[in-house]
Amino acid sequence: MTLETMPFDIAEHLNTPEEIREFLQEVAATGDESDFIHALSTAARAKGMTEIAKKVGVTRSSLYRSLAKSGNPRFSTIYKVTKALGVKLVVV
Repeated sequence: MTLETMPFDIAEHLNTPEEIREFLQEVAATGDESDFIHALSTAARAKGMTEIAKKVGVTRSSLYRSLAKSGNPRFSTIYKVTKALGVKLVVV
């Protein structure tokens, strides 16, 4: 008997703006900058990478590259992505 597993993709479970916000808040509170960029990528995929890229003003492939593990997005990109996701960065 062989046990088969399937990869878990959190993006498939981020269905509402509240879930996306809570996910990003948790990562911001517990992770580092690379974790947060990965979380932005995950949230953008959940919302629709094409839709987010249009709102940010870049191509879909450019946004994928920018938010990839090897990417190094500018702060302006991070800011625009958070805004396109319907969340905002807050300093407390």
